[in-house]
Amino acid sequence: MVTHAGAKKVLHIDCHDYYGGAEAALSLQEAESWIAQVNEASRISQFSLASIRKETPNEDTGGSRLGFSRAYSISLAPHQIYTRSNLVPALVSSKCYRQLEFLAVGSWWIHDREEQIQAGQDGVGESGPKPKRTCLRKIPGSREDVFDDKSISLRSTRSLMKILKLATDPETYRTIVEEHGHRSFAEYLTSECKLDLKLQAPLLALTLSWDPPSKTTVAYALPRLHRHLTSIGIFGPGFGAVIPKWGGLAEIAQVACRAGAVGGGVYVLKKGVESIEQSQGEPTSTETAGPRLMTVRLDGGDTVKVRWMVGTPTTIPNSVEVTTAQRKAIVEIIHLTAIVSSPLTSLFPPPAEGSPPPAAVVVVMPSSSLQLPDGVDESDVLLIYLNVHSSDTGECPDGQCIIYTSTSLAHPSASDILASALKTLLSTIHTEGESEPEILWSMTYTQRHTIPSPSPSSTANSSSFSSTESSRDLHHGILYLNELGPSLALEDEVLRDVRALWERITVGDAEGEEAGSGFMQFVEREGMGGGEAGEEV
Repeated sequence: MVTHAGAKKVLHIDCHDYYGGAEAALSLQEAESWIAQVNEASRISQFSLASIRKETPNEDTGGSRLGFSRAYSISLAPHQIYTRSNLVPALVSSKCYRQLEFLAVGSWWIHDREEQIQAGQDGVGESGPKPKRTCLRKIPGSREDVFDDKSISLRSTRSLMKILKLATDPETYRTIVEEHGHRSFAEYLTSECKLDLKLQAPLLALTLSWDPPSKTTVAYALPRLHRHLTSIGIFGPGFGAVIPKWGGLAEIAQVACRAGAVGGGVYVLKKGVESIEQSQGEPTSTETAGPRLMTVRLDGGDTVKVRWMVGTPTTIPNSVEVTTAQRKAIVEIIHLTAIVSSPLTSLFPPPAEGSPPPAAVVVVMPSSSLQLPDGVDESDVLLIYLNVHSSDTGECPDGQCIIYTSTSLAHPSASDILASALKTLLSTIHTEGESEPEILWSMTYTQRHTIPSPSPSSTANSSSFSSTESSRDLHHGILYLNELGPSLALEDEVLRDVRALWERITVGDAEGEEAGSGFMQFVEREGMGGGEAGEEV
């Protein structure tokens, strides 16, 4: 999209028959086809071990039933976008925001096994039977939340206030990262902030770390905690992140494709790259001429001549070598996406007075709160994330919700553990007198993420990226872009990588212009205002 704004002729090819690649949104029928392609390993090498399960509903519950295929938009990338994300101003400057609708991410919850056991020992509290919902506690995200939570002791309140203060102050948290960045976040919270162990898991959850507390460093956790806390209130009270309506990041990809078509680019689905040959006898790369011409052979035998080719390691043919520096480590995330017969409205209270109704919430379940199978090391707690999307997202019919569950637990029974976490959540929030929530349909798969070498300022955590690695060309005009990382929030490094490649390709296009000054700044064009023009690409 960004090169369409300049003087370049752009051909955008996609070997799939749907938009978005690994960030696509699928109907139920499309999900069936996608599963088949994954298991055939046909150009979807990021994914593996995919399966779909359709449940037989209990007719006695009176809950809703599975709708028709296109009533659903199952997202492969249900990422949240923090309001301080660098994508937000880019969408504004490019005018693409006009075709997007964003919805608020509401409360964050954590499952607490201690409260569950306490409530289940005798089933009776001071004022009568304790409801099962006491297993879920709201994660405080502000000073007001801390003071409103009466379960937090005075000593812990002081510790939390200290952490909130240092994490929201730009200078203070940077100093802490410089001095204590190598330490584990859990150790820092214990020794420096005197924070009770019970309250450390909620803070770790706000960082969206896949690693256990002992392996999540201060250098990784504190900047993300800063991002979370300082994003709250920018678009409205009580929330700090949003999601695109109609299918997560797939909707942004589709809007980008429309903008590219309106700008003169050509977008072709169901065409992959078979081979790349470099033209012989051409002069070497110069600032004006660019790299040597390459002949790219597409599926079906068509050929095109190009000077630049941008892709990820999974979209460039194997004949082009990818250095080990660019493919440094592999992180696997196991996903379970489920359609549930209930809207689970109790999870969606307004996060603050005057805030918009949330369309998504985050539930965090420490692995220690589940009955784990034999062979799983319980000494180091991992977090299981459950992103619950209501029907307001357009991803499912009214009266239902979609739960995106994921973990980095490397175990043969990981998918069973996710299923257990999902059922635990449904039983926890079920109240007597209401229809018991049922799983109507579920999809399980593993996604493999290739992580480049981290920059000196980042950590070896699974969500760290280095933009310098992704922008390195291996064969003259062939540039590699990092695939989307495993984080459940869109990281700023994604757009930084895109900008680095854009500057490389457009250098010298406009004399006298400051480098990078025109990035994602589009002039008004017919068809970009959200009308019908430019809809078909």
